[in-house]
Formats: sequence, structure tokens, C-alpha cells
Amino acid sequence: MIWLGIDTANSPLAVAIVKDGKIVAAEARNMKINHSASVMPAIEDIIKKAGLSPSDIDAIAVSQGPGSYTGVRIGVTVAKTLAWTLQIPLAGVSSLKVLAANAGIYQGLVCSVIDARRENVYGGVYNSAHQLESVIDDGHYSMASLLEKLKEIGQSVLFVGQDVDVFWQQIKQQLGELATRAPYTFDLPSAGQLIYLAEQEELPAVEDTHHFVPTYCRLVEAEANWLKEQKEQKR
Repeated sequence: MIWLGIDTANSPLAVAIVKDGKIVAAEARNMKINHSASVMPAIEDIIKKAGLSPSDIDAIAVSQGPGSYTGVRIGVTVAKTLAWTLQIPLAGVSSLKVLAANAGIYQGLVCSVIDARRENVYGGVYNSAHQLESVIDDGHYSMASLLEKLKEIGQSVLFVGQDVDVFWQQIKQQLGELATRAPYTFDLPSAGQLIYLAEQEELPAVEDTHHFVPTYCRLVEAEANWLKEQKEQKR
């Protein structure tokens, strides 16, 4: 079976081709480039490098979010369009779980962190010793509240993600020796890991592509403002 993996949930761009459980081609970029202009050329290039044509792809895995609103939307839109055009299944995986999977060899709690600005993060905590079982659900948290949850658990935690650096001093102040920073080699999403995680779940039906939606974990600012206005008008 041949998979195409696409991750544009944040500033890094990752694409990969996996065939019968082996990575045939993979690419990751960590540059401030507009994904809307770069993702399709990257997909076309990696399919070509793998010696394949789009019709050879059997399934697509995409990072479903949370993360950058624009980045998540671009990746999901491209993946849905390709999946429906090719009439193949589309599987979504949490962008936070993809990061946590990089630290799969760590036997303990792994906390994936993506900066959501204003002292907030998209965060999720997984137990890598139990097949990345969710310990704290993916969500939009203030960093302080996420650290309080981890402090209550009272176990050692490995933090992964390039945005961990933004909060590292705060993390160490709250958790002390319980907190460990993952090597920077774990910080970028891997489209190969994305596909591997998608393979662990039941393959969706092609018809499910119509109902596939991103996971934002919070309202975008425009939507939040609109809802606020509606509530005020009803008073």
C-alpha cells in the first residue's frame, strides 16, 4: 500500500511517501514560506522522486491540527481535494501526536507544545510507554494551566516542539527536575510518523472525505468576535 503524508499545520512543511511500511521519500522544511504556494510543488516533487504518479497513491494522511489556522486549513484542503479526486481514503492525525511520536523511544510522558500566542499554547500530553495514550487531551491552554495539570500528575515529562523554547524558563520554574527538553532533532513534524500513526487506525471510507474537517481547538478570532457580537445583540 502506498501512502502520501502531508503536514502543513505550522511553519514546518513535511511530506512523505511510504510504500508497504517503508519510507520511499520524505522531505521537511522549516522556513517561513507560504504553504499555499509551496505545498503542491512539494507533493508533486516527492511523488516524482519516488518514481510514482498520483494514481499510484492508495491513501492520504494529513495533519489535522491544531496549529496555525491558515496552515491547518491549507493542508486539509489540499488533502481533501486530492483524496476526492483520486477516490482514495483520507486519514487525519493530531499534529500534537505527530510531534509526540518523534519521542516514541522515551518511556514516559511526552508533552507536545505549539505556541498559540498571548501566553497560550496548543498542547497535548501522551504516554509513550503505552502507545501514545492520551494523558491530557489536545487543547488550547494557557501555559500556566497546562503546567498546573502536569504538576498535579507529578511525573517526569519530556517536552517536544520547536516552540518549547519560548516557554522553557516558565516550564523549569514550575516543574523543576520533572521537566526535560527533547533534542532539537525531535522538534519538526515527520510526515513518515504521520503516516505510521494513520496506519494504526481503521482506514476511513472514501465517502467520509466529505465530512473531514480540521481540528482547530479554538475559535478563530473573527468567529469569536462574531459570536460575541451576536450575544450582545440578544441582550
